[in-house]
Amino acid sequence: MNDTPVDQAADAASADAPATEMSELDILGRERDDAQDRLLRLQAEFDNYRKRVERERRELGEHFAAELLTDFLPVLDDVERALTAVQASPEPALASHRLGLELIQKQFLELLKRRQVAPIDALGSDFDPNVHQAVGQEVSDAHREGEVIEDMRRGYRVGERLLRPSMVKVATRG
Repeated sequence: MNDTPVDQAADAASADAPATEMSELDILGRERDDAQDRLLRLQAEFDNYRKRVERERRELGEHFAAELLTDFLPVLDDVERALTAVQASPEPALASHRLGLELIQKQFLELLKRRQVAPIDALGSDFDPNVHQAVGQEVSDAHREGEVIEDMRRGYRVGERLLRPSMVKVATRG
């Protein structure tokens, strides 16, 4: 058949229509994929943000708890010194004071235990600058070089975190 110029133009327009529609579908599909990708990225960013905030909040709480416990330790030291002094005294009138101090000490130690605070066993161990603070040395042939021979102030840990180092006296060779 002979196509007239009008027929040829109509055929060309109808041939262009699916191509235009297809490109619009492609564009819409790409836009949808981009929007979905942005949504997934935002969800991942928000999840990471939430985890970071939770971790920072937990760490801050642990920091404040450790700070409070560290401030509390000198009070326990004083109770233990008072208990040692009362136990060394021969006066029977101090028996009730001894009992009261023992109860206070027990409560303090239970509180520390509930908070996973553990004392550092320094006596007889080798000096470790990470957990011990040497405040004296003593020449001793009965002990190893660098052995802790006196625990002058007990140190404490919360898990692996050091709350307070032990103040110790260390043996040296003469």
